Amino acid sequence: MKICIVVASQGKNMELAREFEKFFSQKNVQTEFINIVDLNLPLYTTKSESSFSAADLAEKLKEHYSVQGYVFVAPEYNGSSPPAFSNFLAWTSRSSKNWRDHFNNRPVVIATHSAGGGLNVLAAMRLQLSYLGMNVLGRQIHTTPQKVVDPASLEIVCNQLIDHSRMSHS
Repeated sequence: MKICIVVASQGKNMELAREFEKFFSQKNVQTEFINIVDLNLPLYTTKSESSFSAADLAEKLKEHYSVQGYVFVAPEYNGSSPPAFSNFLAWTSRSSKNWRDHFNNRPVVIATHSAGGGLNVLAAMRLQLSYLGMNVLGRQIHTTPQKVVDPASLEIVCNQLIDHSRMSHS
């Protein structure tokens, strides 16, 4: 089994993503990372579409096509998802004719570490990823500087993702 962890930030959200990776490793579940920030995608506009080919992004997503589930980790920006996350989804939708195939019917856990609370980014990610055809699990991980990740909650949500990933690919 393989889970792809997609991170839309550095710092504390990357640390949270590494907590997922550590848990999956203990369960002998292979993980792959996509750090959206490291992709250095140009800002999506119809004008930029004529000077940048999203084919490279499509190829990168195809590399991760064999994953059974996803974890998306992003901080809250101005009451929503970070610009890098929205930009990634915009470019993804332009990467190929069947761009939803990269995500369709895949189970996903959403998580955030946000100083501003983070509940809005979780709602935004839930909405956007559901639109892509992903099956966003009801349980999510939410941390702040005052609220560290609860190991019991992390275990429950990771086990749910493993179970749903097995069911969706059997």
